[in-house]
Amino acid sequence: MGDMTNSDFYSKNQRNESSHGGEFGCTMEELRSLMELRGTEAVVKIKETYGDTEAICRRLKTSPVEGLPGTAPDLEKRKQIFGQNFIPPKKPKTFLQLVWEALQDVTLIILEIAAIISLGLSFYHPPGESNEGCATAQGGAEDEGEAEAGWIEGAAILLSVICVVLVTAFNDWSKEKQFRGLQSRIEQEQKFTVVRAGQVVQIPVAEIVVGDIAQIKYGDLLPADGLFIQGNDLKIDESSLTGESDQVRKSVDKDPMLLSGTHVMEGSGRMVVTAVGVNSQTGIIFTLLGAGGEEEEKKDKKAKQQDGAAAMEMQPLKSAEGGDADDKKKANMHKKEKSVLQGKLTKLAVQIGKAGLVMSAITVIILVLYFTVDTFVVNKKPWLTECTPVYVQYFVKFFIIGVTVLVVAVPEGLPLAVTISLAYSVKKMMKDNNLVRHLDACETMGNATAICSDKTGTLTTNRMTVVQAYVGDTHYKEIPDPSSINAKTLELLVNAIAINSAYTTKILPPEKEGALPRQVGNKTECGLLGFVLDLRQDYEPVRSQMPEEKLYKVYTFNSVRKSMSTVIKMPDESFRMYSKGASEIVLKKCCKILSGAGEPRVFRPRDRDEMVKKVIEPMACDGLRTICVAYRDFPSSPEPDWDNENDILNELTCICVVGIEDPVRPEVPEAIRKCQRAGITVRMVTGDNINTARAIAIKCGIIHPGEDFLCLEGKEFNRRIRNEKGEIEQERIDKIWPKLRVLARSSPTDKHTLVKGIIDSTHTEQRQVVAVTGDGTNDGPALKKADVGFAMGIAGTDVAKEASDIILTDDNFSSIVKAVMWGRNVYDSISKFLQFQLTVNVVAVIVAFTGACITQDSPLKAVQMLWVNLIMDTFASLALATEPPTETLLLRKPYGRNKPLISRTMMKNILGHAVYQLTLIFTLLFVGEKMFQIDSGRNAPLHSPPSEHYTIIFNTFVMMQLFNEINARKIHGERNVFDGIFRNPIFCTIVLGTFAIQIVIVQFGGKPFSCSPLQLDQWMWCIFIGLGELVWGQVIATIPTSRLKFLKEAGRLTQKEEIPEEELNEDVEEIDHAERELRRGQILWFRGLNRIQTQIEVVNTFKSGASFQGALRRQSSVTSQSQDVASLSSPSRVSLSNALSSPTSLPPAAAGHPRREGVP
Repeated sequence: MGDMTNSDFYSKNQRNESSHGGEFGCTMEELRSLMELRGTEAVVKIKETYGDTEAICRRLKTSPVEGLPGTAPDLEKRKQIFGQNFIPPKKPKTFLQLVWEALQDVTLIILEIAAIISLGLSFYHPPGESNEGCATAQGGAEDEGEAEAGWIEGAAILLSVICVVLVTAFNDWSKEKQFRGLQSRIEQEQKFTVVRAGQVVQIPVAEIVVGDIAQIKYGDLLPADGLFIQGNDLKIDESSLTGESDQVRKSVDKDPMLLSGTHVMEGSGRMVVTAVGVNSQTGIIFTLLGAGGEEEEKKDKKAKQQDGAAAMEMQPLKSAEGGDADDKKKANMHKKEKSVLQGKLTKLAVQIGKAGLVMSAITVIILVLYFTVDTFVVNKKPWLTECTPVYVQYFVKFFIIGVTVLVVAVPEGLPLAVTISLAYSVKKMMKDNNLVRHLDACETMGNATAICSDKTGTLTTNRMTVVQAYVGDTHYKEIPDPSSINAKTLELLVNAIAINSAYTTKILPPEKEGALPRQVGNKTECGLLGFVLDLRQDYEPVRSQMPEEKLYKVYTFNSVRKSMSTVIKMPDESFRMYSKGASEIVLKKCCKILSGAGEPRVFRPRDRDEMVKKVIEPMACDGLRTICVAYRDFPSSPEPDWDNENDILNELTCICVVGIEDPVRPEVPEAIRKCQRAGITVRMVTGDNINTARAIAIKCGIIHPGEDFLCLEGKEFNRRIRNEKGEIEQERIDKIWPKLRVLARSSPTDKHTLVKGIIDSTHTEQRQVVAVTGDGTNDGPALKKADVGFAMGIAGTDVAKEASDIILTDDNFSSIVKAVMWGRNVYDSISKFLQFQLTVNVVAVIVAFTGACITQDSPLKAVQMLWVNLIMDTFASLALATEPPTETLLLRKPYGRNKPLISRTMMKNILGHAVYQLTLIFTLLFVGEKMFQIDSGRNAPLHSPPSEHYTIIFNTFVMMQLFNEINARKIHGERNVFDGIFRNPIFCTIVLGTFAIQIVIVQFGGKPFSCSPLQLDQWMWCIFIGLGELVWGQVIATIPTSRLKFLKEAGRLTQKEEIPEEELNEDVEEIDHAERELRRGQILWFRGLNRIQTQIEVVNTFKSGASFQGALRRQSSVTSQSQDVASLSSPSRVSLSNALSSPTSLPPAAAGHPRREGVP
């Protein structure tokens, strides 16, 4: 199924549909065309064709209240006729395509060309071959068999190129496979609430069929197209489909169209599903995107921003590093530069590559000059035409040696090591409840210096229980006995809680004996319903008497109101409104309170102040959340103006105030202690009351009594960071954030401001790397802005998950600490690999270079070099990148952005080992034949047989690398390099495996590997010299690094380059919430005019003050991009900036817009 291309899938569905259309009252085609209409058009069309939405439900054989019967044959039939809610993924790249991509590597291409020329020349026997006068060194190659074997070297090089390519391709393939696995796992975990046979059930999104009645609520990402049947105050963000950032209000009579891939921003309701999978609006766009390559290019130009954006919403994961990097290079442009590590590595690799290029060029030039001077000047040989091929053969040999030097010098294993290390970590992190959506988030996490965490559900268990109550003038410290409460008050209380909460919130019996009852839905509401049950009352009868359809008006909870209210019509036609919300907010709107006798009495501001002091503050200081429940009656005529919220939500009568406890998770204090020890500051950002927040922060260990830390409320925080004009000032934020530990009663905007403030701060010498946790839809902007956003897997809304980099599958703060550990481990693994790789590079390049210059022949042959390259690149990256993390990683401070990849200690190790290896190799090269009493291999003629002498050098070289690989396991100058070696089976396997293959190569490699078999004693010497590496490692560890002032670090990102790079990345990042997800490699460089027009329109829209989230994202991208590109003046950095900004760079047209802060 998955292999079917979209178009096949589509046509198949078409066929099915035509044959079955009759069974239901409307065909798939009709429904599809209906869903393409918007607003009033759609309402008219529904009236004309069907009558109303009820009639559509009847035609689809479903009931708006009971839902589908949910029998297997019925569901199957629906899937056959209307399709499945599943969009077939694009075909993964075949292995051959990956091989082809791996072949694009420049060094490999040079080698292939060299090898082919060498092959061609070896088969060409020119007439001058026998001519003695051609060249001096031709002597030994006259034995028949040897001249024949000239082709072997070329063939061997080609073979080793093939090896390298296959290994690279295999790595890419397995990475893609892993990613797809991850993708499908996320898709399976996505569930949605539907009504079947009158029961509310959660089913995987892929199981939804046409005719299902889906329950939608705040924070959902709609999984299919549908018609709105009933609900309240529903507002949808359709920007992913239309590009319009205003929230669209939905109602049955004005705009009932609900489209897949859009976000519910407010309210709740039910919809009947009318189109799924490839027939939904998102699916149609997907089909356009996937309709084949050439078409795709054209379509994509048309599909432009909106379509693509929507398409991406549905499959949140297919971002640049996903399997779908259709065009690696373009995809990489997008993602690669974001990560600090990748930035440092790219820079390092370029530096090393340049050095290698210079060395190899010099090698070739020296060899050619030496040969020509020696042959034509010293020996005064004439240039004979028949000898030309022979000379060319020499030049090709020199060229191959040069290329070999280059191949060894270029560390193409670096990207491989990073990929392997990240992929391995991501796989392992799944076991630690971290589902990583963006590979580099895992490595960024290792540098985190600050974590801004939510309280509810992350630091606490998210099992709300009411433990104190203030009812009828009495403050109960535990749940009161129902008989002590006035009957009238009790009835009001039960009604207020049962009716004024989402009907999807329920308390179900426990799954197994002795467990706690299950809480389904909003946890705070569960706590209140639990309170009703504790008062030995039942909320179900109240709800069945007043079903959801009969609710007159609902003001749903949002971050502005901080309360929820429901209006019902009483039997006498008058109205009653129940309200609940944060106590200090609701109490301000109360003018009466129920007394002990159940009668309302006047509630004056001074009574309120007394209540705050006597009831609310003591509750909050125990770490309880306080919720106030109130009501208000309205006359039947004149009917109040329900849209005038300020008048409606006023003059309430308080029924009770309850204190809800949400206990701290037992493992959190320990986790926070680990964070603080690791140099990470934990801050709590919560919507709760400041006293509650402070009490919980002390329990968690975020603050310790008696320390000088700030706990602020959102209002106070805003007052302190804004100037007289109300603009946010960075220096004001800088005064606050270093001491701020708790931000209470904070709005999503405050959270975003704080995160942005910390990230933009230049207050500390290291730029802060901030991680943020969030679960609500309103946390989206902060999650996006942070370096690493963690969304909650259980409590999180789809919108939050969409904006995040890592999903915590168990919602637990201690999993974040695991992520830090893995992140640091990635960093260390890369450093270990670098330390090993660079030692080999330095040695191999110097040996090849000096050897070639002194003896006109590299002691290490091209094929041998490629084998060494394979060991040190591919295998070593596997071995060293898969070291498991240890707790000791949490004992050091974060590295920060400016710390070089190669520290002084590592530099000392690299140079120290290089000295040892070079000394021994040169000793063997120049006096080895005397030590072992064998023939010298120096100055051998062109096609002479391999000598034992050079084989010993090659073998010793490889042995030293093998033992040095063990040394490379430690990078901070530790003594015990064997520590925990058996915890990493991959490492042991690779070292032993390499050793075995080396034996085979030396003993049986013969001509292709330029090896001649060695005796046992020679082998022993090679191994002995290799073992010396370990001893030498101890010697190096003894030298104090502090003495070696002359050692330079390498691979740092300097401050100067970093800032524009940072901003640019953010803009490439933040183009659009969905655009970023769309980067499936198809960043078409020519989105051109269309794109700019859209951007300018968008900017203008926001000038007139539109949705905050979108404004933030797009605005910053438009304005600051043009600025940053302009501000990069120095030529050395222009290349980077252009590269970074090209997918989205804007012509000067857009640069005129003044830059505005991203806060409404």
